[in-house]
Amino acid sequence: MTATVPESPAEVTDERQDTAQRLLRSSAELSFDPATQVDWDTPLDRTHHGMSPEWSSLYGTAYWNELTEEQRAELTRQESASVASTGIWFEMILQQLVLRDFYAKDPTDPAFQWALTEIADECRHSIMFARGSAKLGAPAYVPKRHVVALGRFCALTYSGEAAYASILVAEEVLDVMQRDWMRDERVAPFVRTINNIHVVEESRHMRFAREETRERLRAAGPARRRVQALLVAAAAYHIVSSMWNEQVYANAGLDTQRALREARGNEHHKALLRSSCAGLMEFLSSCGLLTKPALWFYRRANLI
Repeated sequence: MTATVPESPAEVTDERQDTAQRLLRSSAELSFDPATQVDWDTPLDRTHHGMSPEWSSLYGTAYWNELTEEQRAELTRQESASVASTGIWFEMILQQLVLRDFYAKDPTDPAFQWALTEIADECRHSIMFARGSAKLGAPAYVPKRHVVALGRFCALTYSGEAAYASILVAEEVLDVMQRDWMRDERVAPFVRTINNIHVVEESRHMRFAREETRERLRAAGPARRRVQALLVAAAAYHIVSSMWNEQVYANAGLDTQRALREARGNEHHKALLRSSCAGLMEFLSSCGLLTKPALWFYRRANLI
């Protein structure tokens, strides 16, 4: 059997710089300004959905079958805004993680410059999501108090592979959803544009997060991988479980208790989440981050 020769530190650095330079070039060639490229002025057509109906937490349930088309559209608009609000919440954590990671490092390093580019992207995305939610007629859907507190803890303490793998989890789950929504003519045109912008720009962020996760794990032993796997899984559970805020049902004029009960038992929605995370789980497994304790969190969040 032929032994694998580990990459030298110089080779790793060169590869990382090459990746960062490619991402910087891609950003320069293909980026968007949501302030001018999203149609904010055309009034909302209330027959349009906020997400593909199949992604609604109630799709396929007895309650969904009882709803009128107008009620279904309103529910998906509230749910879309809830997902966007969770995205804003996590993007603010992401920015803190990346800033802490690159604090006082070499600003001539392309990776440093890419990190700042990613933060700038996330600022625009958060504003875009906020304006989109307002246009959908939705309030701010803030995660539960204990989740907000945990997010603040993560922003202050997560580093290395725990930070970048957690970033990847949030971005990958959103990416699969939004690829469906941006192609769906039942979804409001301005929401489709928002999703398209996010998908294009987040593809670069996901590439960087994958590269950073792999790099930070190069020297990690079994014990460190077990700890980091648990941290990432806990973050994934709280991110995904916060996407559908329970207040969306009341704001859509539905019976909250019945909606929550049927949503929790909705096997169609659980299957969609699992399929959206197949590639992510394969990546985490290849990195040694799918340990038995971690799998408990992913199963609870219906990601595996």
